[in-house]
Amino acid sequence: MRVARLLAALGLVTATLAGAAAPPARAQGITEEQAKDILTELGQIRRLLEQMLQRQAPGPVARPAPAPEQKVRVTVRGAPALGRDDAPLTLVEFTDLECPFCRQFHLSTFDEIRRNFVDPGLVRFVTLDLPLDFHKHARKAAHAARCAGEQDRFWEMRHLLFVNARSLAPEVLPTYAADLGLDVERFRGCLDAERHGPAIQRDFAEALAVGVTGTPTFVLGPSAPDAIEGIRIVGAQPYAAFAAKIQELLAPKP
Repeated sequence: MRVARLLAALGLVTATLAGAAAPPARAQGITEEQAKDILTELGQIRRLLEQMLQRQAPGPVARPAPAPEQKVRVTVRGAPALGRDDAPLTLVEFTDLECPFCRQFHLSTFDEIRRNFVDPGLVRFVTLDLPLDFHKHARKAAHAARCAGEQDRFWEMRHLLFVNARSLAPEVLPTYAADLGLDVERFRGCLDAERHGPAIQRDFAEALAVGVTGTPTFVLGPSAPDAIEGIRIVGAQPYAAFAAKIQELLAPKP
């Protein structure tokens, strides 16, 4: 059954990362702090999967055929975006600013995608909010990024929040606004009023509508003004995985 297989795979990943939490892991590209964050996240996901498994009725399960590459359609109108509107492709990220996997993608992969595909005008990058319930400060952090966006500093605030993902308590957020030179009182007023609540909730509903339940999850497809129909890419995959998919879609069709 699918959930059981996910649990087995999750166990292997957890065991691998548990070994990576030792000091020698630093030589392998992951710090002890990052490994601990990811282990915590995996533990929370495992508990959710175990609850799902307990609710499933017993019975014979046929071996499923390999799933085709799934396409989904995601609304992007009004969402924060980087790059040219007329870029051939759009990469949409469903993100949670307190998620260690999202932080890993941001710190290890995002800049390369931006430098090699977004800045040259080949890909537009769009971010949608999916603050997960078990991340205590994720929703307020999403508000903080959007409130900074009112002062044209959305992407700078988003970067600061990812860098400081272990310190996102509401009382700390105005200090990041000050670091960016924002009007802190205006920022605080926006944050306290939660002015962007409806937009964040729309992103959340959009994720559920297309079956996205974890972060980061991406959709890559041809650019369009209102909605992107494309392939789903799940997880903080390495740059090479994104580059291969982007280049495949950019290649001339025979």
